[in-house]
Amino acid sequence: MTQQAQVLAARHQPLHDRPPLVLAHGAAILVLGMLAICAPFAVLLSTGRPPSGGPIWDFSMGLGFGALALAALQFALTGRLRWITHPFGADIVYLSHRYLSWGMVGLMLGHFALLYVFHQPALGVLNPLEARWELTAGRVALACFLVLIITSQFRKRLHLRHELWRVLHLTLALLGMLAGIAHVLGVGNLTNTPEKQLLWLGATLGFMAVLVHTHVIRPWWMNRNTWRVVSNTPERGDVHTLELAPEGQALRRWKPGQFAWLKVERSPYSLVEHPFTISTAPEQGPNLAFSIKPLGDHTEELIKTPVGARAYIDGPYGAFSVDRAAKAPGFVMIAGGVGITPLLSNLHALVARHDPRPVILIYGTPTWEDASFREELKAMKQRLDLTLVHVIDTPSDDWQGESGKIDRELLLRHLPADTRHWPHLLCGPGPMLDALRRDLADLGVPLRHIDYEIFELV
Repeated sequence: MTQQAQVLAARHQPLHDRPPLVLAHGAAILVLGMLAICAPFAVLLSTGRPPSGGPIWDFSMGLGFGALALAALQFALTGRLRWITHPFGADIVYLSHRYLSWGMVGLMLGHFALLYVFHQPALGVLNPLEARWELTAGRVALACFLVLIITSQFRKRLHLRHELWRVLHLTLALLGMLAGIAHVLGVGNLTNTPEKQLLWLGATLGFMAVLVHTHVIRPWWMNRNTWRVVSNTPERGDVHTLELAPEGQALRRWKPGQFAWLKVERSPYSLVEHPFTISTAPEQGPNLAFSIKPLGDHTEELIKTPVGARAYIDGPYGAFSVDRAAKAPGFVMIAGGVGITPLLSNLHALVARHDPRPVILIYGTPTWEDASFREELKAMKQRLDLTLVHVIDTPSDDWQGESGKIDRELLLRHLPADTRHWPHLLCGPGPMLDALRRDLADLGVPLRHIDYEIFELV
């Protein structure tokens, strides 16, 4: 699957269906996250509460305090920290960041609104040229996070190129966080004891440490482990496959179906990078392959990458892998368009391992010529118990196979009843996956057996 910056995975796989160690790890991360949000309140209440201005005042202060705690947490969620992403997949962590960011801004708006309605004198003059600096800092923080949310939610409608959006997103997040902390320090009623001062110092150092790790230390490591493009192969469906060879350390802890962030012919410190699924399997390493379809942004340049170009890779990430279902009796895989890529990686792994388990692959494309890797998939049938069903949206007059959309009736024709408890790996456009999940659930497939990737994050 070609995954641009907005093309990260969003997936449903309940924690309770995962291995025990992964379950324990995931539970520990959730507990730590809750503690990170609740601990500041514990410090505040245990070291002497500031004078109360009434229940509405106290509630407003609590909203603002919680909002800033959530804001600090967002830097950890977007820092690509493997100890956080491993049990869930980086995709789920990024989606959590998205929804928690909405909640954070909601708390900030509630904090401001309650003061504006019930304690307006405390806000002082609204004109930033006349207001006290610490109150202006709070409004700057709110404005930064509001713009951040709006530009993320409506990036496409605003015609913001992903590269520009990333710079804007990082800048607004940093300015918003610094302005928020300045607001708290300036107001002073939450920093009147050494314990509270230590709390805010820790929060500041914490989010700065994540930024340094993400934008300084990791690029430094990438610069010491460069990759080189050794081939650029055009495929069907306007897809190009870039093969990269390591010039330093090869990729570690790589599982089929995972993705990595790719930079080509740019500084490792550049913000111009895109996540792409690794379309080959670990057993075919140490070289990697990324199958990329141009979709109107930096991918247009990537498909023209010359052999010999230098590249940097940050990964692997993601959890859309057959390795998460080691005891499954078989697999159902359904792809739409370029969504075949992570499934191709998983199939390569099964072939390399001489895995005897049956696989049913249903692959939908607009036309027969758009069916990327169709020859490769056909060849896999000689080495894998693979049932391959091509579904062509607009077939030619001589097409003899399935046509139209992948719907309930088509699934009934090709998925026997004993496959209902096999893992179902789905990858394709969002509307297609929405319909498939409903159809599979209607056929009796438990939700815990439906694992999917879609093409949207921001």
